[in-house]
Amino acid sequence: MNSYILRPRLLSASLQLAIAGVIFAPVAFTQALIQPSSPTSPAGFTISDIRIEGLERISAGTVLTYLPVERGDRMDASRASSSLRALYKTGFFNDVKLEREGDILVVIVKERPAISKVTLIGNKDIKEEELRKALSGIGLAEGEVYNRLVIDKVKQELTKQYYNRGKYNVKVTPSIKTLDRNRVEVTVSVGEGKASKIRHINIVGNKRFTDAEIMEEFEAKTTNWLSWYKRDDQYAKEKIQGDLEKLRAFYLDRGYVDFEVESTQVTISPDRRNIYITANVTEEAHVPTMANTLSCSIILRASISAFAGLV
Repeated sequence: MNSYILRPRLLSASLQLAIAGVIFAPVAFTQALIQPSSPTSPAGFTISDIRIEGLERISAGTVLTYLPVERGDRMDASRASSSLRALYKTGFFNDVKLEREGDILVVIVKERPAISKVTLIGNKDIKEEELRKALSGIGLAEGEVYNRLVIDKVKQELTKQYYNRGKYNVKVTPSIKTLDRNRVEVTVSVGEGKASKIRHINIVGNKRFTDAEIMEEFEAKTTNWLSWYKRDDQYAKEKIQGDLEKLRAFYLDRGYVDFEVESTQVTISPDRRNIYITANVTEEAHVPTMANTLSCSIILRASISAFAGLV
């Protein structure tokens, strides 16, 4: 009876150890290698030479550069652990093992695939060069080491690029094709969708000037009968930022040196097709500009001359 009860407990403990071994693979693997009874343990000896096995594209010199031990060093448990961490940290390998043959340290690696080709499909609004530059910035480019975590970043990065251009209905779908010689091909399909339209621009806090006066030089416009041709009602982050600078210049040119855009809100409709923009401003005190002062002076002199002529 007692034996029957103990067996499930032993099985549970085994499962726990197995799970822990998956989660903490580098640490558990190092602990296994440093057992004194293990004939291939890399711990407890002076390294006479280092041999790298399993390389396909990466050179042995590159591996040795990242390896924190060299010939003549004393290998111990701490250095075995740090060696594994250092090689995994490079991002070059899916698996790393350390073994010992006499006084030779054997490093066995399994390289991650290389990206053979990156193909973009469906992009029209953003040039391919711009998208490739964005992808290269997160590590997705031909010749780079393939990392599955980068694929999630691809979707986030390209979605952000399109959001900045008002394409809130964009869909980005990456796919991976495994090739021979440990290579992969990455295809990114883009469904751009339609650009969101600016339905309303509201300036809050302006007392001296009307909305029409302020927004006369704005690049962004609400939907009008020429929008189909000019596309001036399509939302773009850069366009709005440029118009906010024009708003500041409008007030500064008229002597409102303390003018501020306190905040801006961009609201999108539930169907992601319409954009509503609100800018909260503070006009503050008005200081006469040189142009205004000169204009007043000329008018005053003209008035005085005219009055003198009458006398």
